[in-house]
This record gives sequence, structure tokens and C-alpha cells, in this order.
Amino acid sequence: MKKAQDDQEMRSEYDFSGGVRGKYAKRYQEGTNVVVLDPDVVEYFPDHDSVNDALRHMAAIIKRQQKADR
Repeated sequence: MKKAQDDQEMRSEYDFSGGVRGKYAKRYQEGTNVVVLDPDVVEYFPDHDSVNDALRHMAAIIKRQQKADR
């Protein structure tokens, strides 16, 4: 691994002295699923909680509809 002083892209104002190596490594290994929302959607769903809540409600509606179709 290169040291920060040798890396031309590393700026001198970056301070990682308080950083913890591998802090999120286990979570990252478990997988990620980043979804980027379009600006017009963000207007109605400004954070992950509002998106998850809306999707859970939609999933419940779909589930009820599928049971009714059987």
C-alpha cells in the first residue's frame, strides 16, 4: 500500500489520524444496494426512511392483491 505522502492524489489537508481501519469492512462484505433517486422523486422521499416506508406499504398492497387474485 502506498503511503499518503507518496500518493500524488492525496492532498495535504486530508487528515485520517482519527480514522479506524476496516470500520465498515464487514458491513460492506455483506453487500450493498445503493439506489439513486431522480430529483423529482427526492422531492417526495427525502431520506431512506421515507423510501423504505413507502415501499413497505406498496409491498403490502401487492401482497393483498395477489391473494385476492387467487
